[in-house]
Amino acid sequence: MFNEAIAAIFLLSVTIQVAYALYFFVQVFRIPTAAKPVSAQKPVSVIICAKNEAANLLQNLPAIMAQRYINDAGITLFKVIVVNDASEDDTAKVLAGFQEIYPQLQVVTIASNEIRDMPGKKYALGKGIAAAETDIVVVSDADCKPSSDLWLAQMAAPLINGKGIVAGYGKYIQQPGLLNRFIRWETLHTFLQYSGYALAGNPYMATGRNLAYHKEAFTKASATPAWRALPSGDDDLLIEAYAHADNITIVCDEQAFTISPAKSTWADWVTQKQRHLSTGKYYKKGIQVLLAGYAGTHALMWILFLISLFTPFYQTALVVMLYRCFIYWLIWAYMAKRLGEKDLVTWFPVMDFGWLLYNFAFSPYIFLKNKTQWK
Repeated sequence: MFNEAIAAIFLLSVTIQVAYALYFFVQVFRIPTAAKPVSAQKPVSVIICAKNEAANLLQNLPAIMAQRYINDAGITLFKVIVVNDASEDDTAKVLAGFQEIYPQLQVVTIASNEIRDMPGKKYALGKGIAAAETDIVVVSDADCKPSSDLWLAQMAAPLINGKGIVAGYGKYIQQPGLLNRFIRWETLHTFLQYSGYALAGNPYMATGRNLAYHKEAFTKASATPAWRALPSGDDDLLIEAYAHADNITIVCDEQAFTISPAKSTWADWVTQKQRHLSTGKYYKKGIQVLLAGYAGTHALMWILFLISLFTPFYQTALVVMLYRCFIYWLIWAYMAKRLGEKDLVTWFPVMDFGWLLYNFAFSPYIFLKNKTQWK
């Protein structure tokens, strides 16, 4: 009787997993390759919030300033707004030097004693949005570098063509080691999830490292109660408040990535993930159920598969598991190729099982963690 129960629950878990793959995740095959950029049609503001980011700004800001976003007359149609949020390093000095070189660079400074009406990074982002004179804004982080000089054009084009919000891919630099591989795989997997959900009509998150939207989205999101509850999470809350099936699009062309260094220690990565996952409790209930169902059946599937290897139906369990893994790893391999992460393909078995451990470790932070500062 015990073996039969294990078999039934295992088969149900695999069936649900396959249903997720065939309904949500195959949607990524619909993501079009980027069209050849045309000349800039509308002015755009790039907004970067910086707190003690002198070194990163020195390394990455020139690539943002060098974007090819010009109209037919050769006039640059973008500004870059960097919000210096009470930095205590040389951020102000670095930005002052760049302003002498780049006339389209605008700096907004927040004093250390300034009274804030929003927690954490959201206050700095609000100052940047308020300073922007354009309807279209593209946001990134100070530690991010565009993958090409066409990044801005690729991210802005869907907004000019009628979309309301554009979710891009925030790629991490490839480095040796298991931590770096898992961070990059988890980033790919998360992109696959939110892209598939969005294309299926259920958008729920994006990454603030590479996101573009109309200012109306910020206005709408910042008026929600959840906006004041967290110091970060502006990207996910923007999606929750503003995005719907018809106004969001996904961009994953290799010219439209942002690239940043991944955390180099497990402790730093855990701290980062705690902050990111704290937004999950503000997702719509339907999305929470879908995400919990996916993670829960993934965990049940792996645990019961291992148990099944010691039961009389182990051969059936092996065949069923291979069928599920073939579907998932095929989709992941397609995304790995498009996102320039082909080296991860041979690590799929390890990462697939590792995600079980990841969920056990981090699930409490979805409900409990709520930090009030950002660095």
